[in-house]
Parts: sequence; structure tokens; C-alpha cells
Amino acid sequence: MTTTSPSRPRPAAFFDLDKTVLSTASSIALRDPLLDAGLITRRSAALGLLIHLPYLVRGADDRAMEHMREALGALARGWDATVVESTVRDALTRSIDPLCFTEALDMIALHRSAGQAVVVASASVEEMVRPIAEMLGADFSIGSRAEVDEDGVFTGIIGTYTSGQQKALACAELASDQGWEPSECFAYSDSVSDLPLLEWVGHPVAVNPDRALHRIALERRWQVMSFTHTVRVRPRRVARVVPALAAAVALGLTVLAAWKVHHA
Repeated sequence: MTTTSPSRPRPAAFFDLDKTVLSTASSIALRDPLLDAGLITRRSAALGLLIHLPYLVRGADDRAMEHMREALGALARGWDATVVESTVRDALTRSIDPLCFTEALDMIALHRSAGQAVVVASASVEEMVRPIAEMLGADFSIGSRAEVDEDGVFTGIIGTYTSGQQKALACAELASDQGWEPSECFAYSDSVSDLPLLEWVGHPVAVNPDRALHRIALERRWQVMSFTHTVRVRPRRVARVVPALAAAVALGLTVLAAWKVHHA
């Protein structure tokens, strides 16, 4: 009697959001919609920009990310979680869509065409990450979990902050649930704060890396990519690619893996 073993789950591609898929921080991109919804004041919006400015200019280390965690909790205190998510959904076409890197959308399309799951993982609260990930055609999203009270209002405490090691752990947990082999997975990020995630996958890719990540990527001979062009996400752009490009997906990913082995 011959038995057929179940097919092995295809690997996944993990994408950081801010400055990897988007050309800026999602919270900065959503400043005006949050203002219009009454979720933030102009003063808190200005403070948010000051908090993010060092990260936008030179990247963020663990200490800076912890400071951002505390600031995020303080900023979100009193927000209605449902209103936040609906505000983000309503603002996708005017505030997020135009800031997507063309190259990131193409890589998402390549992985999806190869039958690989796409995961958007960000330190922003999941109510902000989830709508953006859905717009991008991602299969899963990972975001920080803000504590809410009995009325569904943020208390100001970020229970799980998916940055650094915690983001890597969240991705590893999802991979375990889905049966993905880490050595076959890809991860894309611009920040050294995502070093644990990049080290966990078999195919790390530094995208527009900050100085510290760029140095590490060169030392370890990781692939470095430059995303420079932004474009609106046309309907189903990330779900389909032209036949010629789809035919080249397997070859492109194979070449990427071979590049890493050759330069190891």
C-alpha cells in the first residue's frame, strides 16, 4: 500500500511596515485622519512627530523603541479601538496608499505568486496594522496589542509591543502554527531593531537599512535592497502579476537563495 505524505507548507515572507513597505511611519501618514476624527490634537500630533523624528532620520535602537512604546501608550490613551480601525480604513486611499513603495508591492506580489504567505509585522497597534495589511493583500498581520477597558477604550498600556525580540517571537509563533520552516522564510526590514527577526529567517533582506543594519548586512553578506519609488495600490495589484513576471517568480527567489549561499 502506497501512502502519499501531505504537502509541506510553503514558507512565508515577513514585511516590516514603516519605511519598508511605506516610505514613512504609518502613524505619521495617518496624522491628519486621526486629527479629523478627534483622536489626537495638534499638540499631540506634533509630539508624535518629535518622537518619531530620530527614528525617521537614523533608525531606532532598543532604548529608542522602548521610549516609543511608552509614548504610543500615552498617545493612544482614551481612543476607542473600533473608531481607530474604522478611521484607518477610511483613510487608506488618501493617506496610506500613495506612500507605498513600488518595489515593496512588487516583492509582495512575487511571494504571493510563488504561493507563499505574506505577513505584515509592525510595532503599531494592531487596529492600525490590520487594515493596511488587508489593503496590501497580506495573509496575516502582526501588531502591538493595546490594553482596552470594558468599553473598548485604550487604557494607555501597551500589553504586547511587537518590536525587536517581541516581533520576532510573534512571527515565530505564527510560523509554528502555520508549519512554516524558518530557514525557508524571508524577512524584509529597514531597522536594526528588527535584527532578531532577520536573524531568525533563512533569507534576511535589509531594505533602505539604517546605518547599524547596513553595517551588519554587509558583514553577514545579507541582501540589501533599495526601495525608492512610491505608487498607489491599484485594485488587486498585490494579488496578481503579469504572466511573464509570474513565470519568473520561482527563478527570482531561487536566484536570491543561491546568492546568499554563494556569498556565505
